[in-house]
Amino acid sequence: MNKFMNQPMALLVTGIIASQSLAGCGSSTTNTSNLPPVDDSASSRQASTPPPVQRGMSSGQKVALLAGAAALYYMYNKNKQAHQNGNTTAPQYYLSKNGRVYYREQGGRVHWVTPPSAGIQVTQEEANQYQEFQGYGGRSTGRSLAGLSNIQ
Repeated sequence: MNKFMNQPMALLVTGIIASQSLAGCGSSTTNTSNLPPVDDSASSRQASTPPPVQRGMSSGQKVALLAGAAALYYMYNKNKQAHQNGNTTAPQYYLSKNGRVYYREQGGRVHWVTPPSAGIQVTQEEANQYQEFQGYGGRSTGRSLAGLSNIQ
């Protein structure tokens, strides 16, 4: 009798284990809104191509380097202008309360935006509005973006 009870029990246990491994296979739609944010600056990927050459800037035109908060705010404003002009192909950037810029992918997952480590060269005229921010002209002092989302 003991021998006959072990066989059905073994089949039952095998069936349960097999069904558990198949339980993960299922819906192809995933909701990413509850996933943690992605910090794109933390990726170890390095761009293998150099940054594109800024066209339209002659050697006689003064340029300024924007890095850090100044570059991030510049990127945010450029994205905002593009969306106001009808360019909806790029994801929309948002200012967070902690002074960072982010966008959400279609599923709702957050991606933090980071400026290029080498900075962004822009015309002096365009850079003037960012001179109060950290990173303007490559300096390490100045205003951060924290609290700026309340003003917008």
